[in-house]
Amino acid sequence: QVQLVESGGGLVQAGESLRLSCAVSVSFRYINAMGWYRQAPGKQRELVTKVTGGVTNYADSVKGRFTISRDYAKNTVDLQMNSLKPEDTAVYYCNVKIRASGEDYWGQGTQVTVSS
Repeated sequence: QVQLVESGGGLVQAGESLRLSCAVSVSFRYINAMGWYRQAPGKQRELVTKVTGGVTNYADSVKGRFTISRDYAKNTVDLQMNSLKPEDTAVYYCNVKIRASGEDYWGQGTQVTVSS
């Protein structure tokens, strides 16, 4: 069973930065894709950024502000969020897809709130 645990959310003011971290319980060599999604109140969950086969994609709304990275020493998938806006307020979820089975796994989510 793959476990994902997110951390780093919180309350910040517009223009500030946050760094989210997702601790992954399996080695990256077993993972085919990894990414971050978010869900704002009353809205559907949406893709923020995803890395698949070495290709990274970002939602247009976060391009140039957010950066996804992997820390091999800590076995985490991180999301650096700069120049935060109130519309970035949401619960952020980490997601990985296992190479062998194709199964998707999700973290429990971490709340990010950006005040204006």
